[in-house]
Amino acid sequence: MKLPILLLLSTLFIRSVNAQTIRYDVSFPNAIHHEAQISLTVSQLPKQTAIFRMSRSSPGRYATHEFGKNVYNVRAYDEQNQPLSLVRTEGDVYTVPTHKGTIRLSYTLFGNYPDGTYMGIDPQSIHLNMPATFMWVKGFDKQPITVKFNLPTGNMGVVATQLVPTTDRYTFTAPGLQYFMDSPVKIGKLAINEWKRTNTDGKPITFRVALEAAVADSTANGFTQKIARIVDQAKAVYGEFPSYDYGNYTFLASLNPYVRGDGMEHRNSTMIAVPLAFTGPEKVLGVFAHEFFHCWNVERIRPKTLEPFNFEKSNMSYELWFAEGFTQYYGELLLVRAGFTPIDEYTNTLAGLVYTKQQTPGATRYSPIDASCHAVFVDAGVSIDRTNYGNMFTSYYTYGAAVALALDLELRQQNQSLDTYMQAVWKRFGKPEQPYTVDGLQTVLASLATPEFARSFFDKYIRGHEAIDYASLLAKAGLAVKKAQAGKAWMGSVRYGETNNGLTLLSNTVLDSPLYKAGLDIDDVITAVDGQAVAKTEALQAMLAQHKPGDVIQLAYSHRDDAKTAPVTLAENPSTSVELYEKADLTLTPEMKAFRTNWLGAKTVK
Repeated sequence: MKLPILLLLSTLFIRSVNAQTIRYDVSFPNAIHHEAQISLTVSQLPKQTAIFRMSRSSPGRYATHEFGKNVYNVRAYDEQNQPLSLVRTEGDVYTVPTHKGTIRLSYTLFGNYPDGTYMGIDPQSIHLNMPATFMWVKGFDKQPITVKFNLPTGNMGVVATQLVPTTDRYTFTAPGLQYFMDSPVKIGKLAINEWKRTNTDGKPITFRVALEAAVADSTANGFTQKIARIVDQAKAVYGEFPSYDYGNYTFLASLNPYVRGDGMEHRNSTMIAVPLAFTGPEKVLGVFAHEFFHCWNVERIRPKTLEPFNFEKSNMSYELWFAEGFTQYYGELLLVRAGFTPIDEYTNTLAGLVYTKQQTPGATRYSPIDASCHAVFVDAGVSIDRTNYGNMFTSYYTYGAAVALALDLELRQQNQSLDTYMQAVWKRFGKPEQPYTVDGLQTVLASLATPEFARSFFDKYIRGHEAIDYASLLAKAGLAVKKAQAGKAWMGSVRYGETNNGLTLLSNTVLDSPLYKAGLDIDDVITAVDGQAVAKTEALQAMLAQHKPGDVIQLAYSHRDDAKTAPVTLAENPSTSVELYEKADLTLTPEMKAFRTNWLGAKTVK
């Protein structure tokens, strides 16, 4: 008889968990001072200690963030509204040891940093990123969630979110914690503009831009049309849109002086906050292109290292060079294809990517995988001590984009392209939502090119950090790689602080630069060059202009108030430029022109 009894108890426990309800009620009685009052009600809990906590990480971010610091006045009550014993076991963790199955946890939340990660509360504008807003009960991630917003006086009440609406315009649901935490909310004076598309499977999709900006309706409409062009060019890369969970995709766009700068992708939406008046909107189109491209690459083409997303700590990933870097590459490329960035301006982007791979120590000495692993410290991570990033870290955004550029140009010489590679990765991993690994990405490349090419490329440029011959690759498109400061003397790319005593080095000197070799570093103060006192950056540059690479100058400087001198052998400025053949007085062949058009030209949207 013991086994059936155990089975019965197990079944009853499962039914109890499945029947559990999770509800949030959010009000703003003190919105003018950036406070919200939130209650979390959980019913049919098992008779054991209940654990509630704030998140320490957020979807789209790769470092930890201490959201719990803005939570206070935490209280617990039973279903009769009687107080329950509440124990704070960690800074952001609270437990209720004894209860009868229903707990209402209430707390005050402060928020005054509206961006893509944190949250902001103002009577006119409610800006919520969920991990920064909502405590959650541990162990019940798959239970459906309901959230009800009670708005402050003065709020216009227009809501934009990927949460599932109900018959009550201010009540929404989510199928579980992962989706809920990935669903930002914006409530206030929003201009909503929509357009429709039909996916390749025949299903309709509604795209919308929820714009918080002080602009006329005609301006908002025109801006939406520009976003639609980017959306279409992104779809052309993959050949189809993702199957958005509820048939909608929403751009939550705050373009005004009252937000902090950030863009953050989510499964069926993106939160974009740019702190500027709505002038020159083309300047922000790259943010929209980047974040929208993520609805394929990251949201559905998911690194295995990010699955499942851990809200208690940061997920370290080996693949951010692909997830973020390849997205960075396409974010800029889509602007060219959509007609917003002229090709002769795009050369500046290309020059930056070439410089990143050829000149930065993080890319010449370490692999893209190494850079990806460091995201847990650099992705808006907070610390107060100095780092040596200038000599050992290059952003996986630009590093990955530089690798993407090389792979695109390599594949185009094999009658393939990065577009066809992304399509293949989408079909293998994204569409079925199977997490990928670095080896998986290599396998897909081998299916397009050859196993030998894929193995060589990944060994050299993904697991390794070998140099890339961009000059030969870009020449196929009639683009010339040149030295931007040929023949100009240079002693290092550092920031200077001007003082009465001289020029203080405000950043680390970089490996292999003349200043680094001479033994100078951050906080040293350059006082004279060849016996001539110097206290202005312009004066130092004027002195260097009188020299050529290879010249030796005598540098006087102060290190911890000790006067020192050092000979510095000047080098040639390593800055890179990329120019169109036709502007560099080189012959642009028909083959080069066709290559360039196939690469950078607008794609047919089907």
